[in-house]
Amino acid sequence: MYKIDFSHPASIYFVGIGGVSMSCLAELLADAGFTVSGSDRARSPLTDTLEEKGIRVFYGQRRENITDSIDCVIFTGAILPDNPEYIAVHEKNIPCLTRGELMGQIMKNYDMPIAVSGTHGKTTTTSMVSEILLRADLDPTLSIGGVLRDIGGNMRIGRSEYFVTEACEYTNSFLSFFPKIGIILNIGEDHLDFFKDLADIRHSFCRFARLLPEDGCLIINGQIENLEEITGGLCCKVITFGADSSCDYYPTDIQYDTVGNPAFILHGPDGSGRSFQLKVPGEHNVYNAMAAIALADCLSVTEEITRKALGAYQGTERRFEYKGSIGGVTVIDDYAHHPAEITATLKAAANYPHKRIWCVFQPHTYTRTKAFLNEFAEALSLADRIVLADIYPAREKFDPSISSEMLQEKVRCLGKECDYFPTFDEIENFLLENCINGDLLITMGAGDIVKVGECLLGK
Repeated sequence: MYKIDFSHPASIYFVGIGGVSMSCLAELLADAGFTVSGSDRARSPLTDTLEEKGIRVFYGQRRENITDSIDCVIFTGAILPDNPEYIAVHEKNIPCLTRGELMGQIMKNYDMPIAVSGTHGKTTTTSMVSEILLRADLDPTLSIGGVLRDIGGNMRIGRSEYFVTEACEYTNSFLSFFPKIGIILNIGEDHLDFFKDLADIRHSFCRFARLLPEDGCLIINGQIENLEEITGGLCCKVITFGADSSCDYYPTDIQYDTVGNPAFILHGPDGSGRSFQLKVPGEHNVYNAMAAIALADCLSVTEEITRKALGAYQGTERRFEYKGSIGGVTVIDDYAHHPAEITATLKAAANYPHKRIWCVFQPHTYTRTKAFLNEFAEALSLADRIVLADIYPAREKFDPSISSEMLQEKVRCLGKECDYFPTFDEIENFLLENCINGDLLITMGAGDIVKVGECLLGK
């Protein structure tokens, strides 16, 4: 494997530089004195930020972008062997690394690298941890999978020993990491275009846990099934959080305010009870917060700082994000694209003021939609009215064996009103004609469905 020499900055090229994680890495290397460039399919706010910082971005991935002056190329798992830049790199025998391998090498430069993993909740928990470390004046370097308002982006470069990043299991990327503290929020089925089944996924998380050194710490959801299979034999400290006193951290007296934000009493290993109030809705965020609090305790951050940080945190973009209102209809956008995430978001919405909950859902990838068709229908049925857009393919090629119409049929079989439209214009017109004062409209999915709500609001 090619080793980055951080004492001798070289020329590094990123294929897919506009991705959330890739853009973070590009910024880090540019700050360290490397000559950084890269390509992406289209301009975006993230590529605009990179260009403002002097990083050259090519729009469109072409073989002529790959020159002999490049010392190393970084690829994401979304780049396939038929990509023209991928072909050119290998024809020229230019050294290359995956995004995960580069992240791992960067983590080695920090004394306290922290990696937040789990099938769901990584971005929110990473953001909560970031807020705590910032308020504690620990000057962390942060790599977040969403835009955190307090830092005005998804990346912050600090000058301390603390480095915080999300750790995604897809393509086993997180197995190239070198964390000192690891968090495992949950383990569920997803990314079945890569993993064979849940057992395969659990095996990867087990390997991730074993990356932690003897003087490290694993903070893990104690309600994960067969937990001992993940934690058994670990040499590091293990801290659990969950629903009851069988875990080191657990909540009681969960209550919700008028917009669904929870307050709770947290019980810790020392037997104490501490009160916390969140400004992000849903019970799932109580669990995300518990993981962040356990980490703060590990780092000896004071209770007062942790409480104030979590009380001030108002979420990241595309995580139950308030977009505005039109004609008395409240518009929320959410990144949920897995049945478990949809369920958590719609349960949180139930505590939010509304007459009817509308869920405008854009399925994400053919593989995921096919694998969880029944589960998607059941999750979506928590809404009062469902509107479906076409499947967002992301990295996948068209698959005629699955469609949004099939999901529509499943939802209707559960007795719910569900409409499907092939274009965003048709969806917007339908919503304008049918939403009424007091309705809550949630655009949902990991693709570009956010545009529907923004168009309705005139943004």
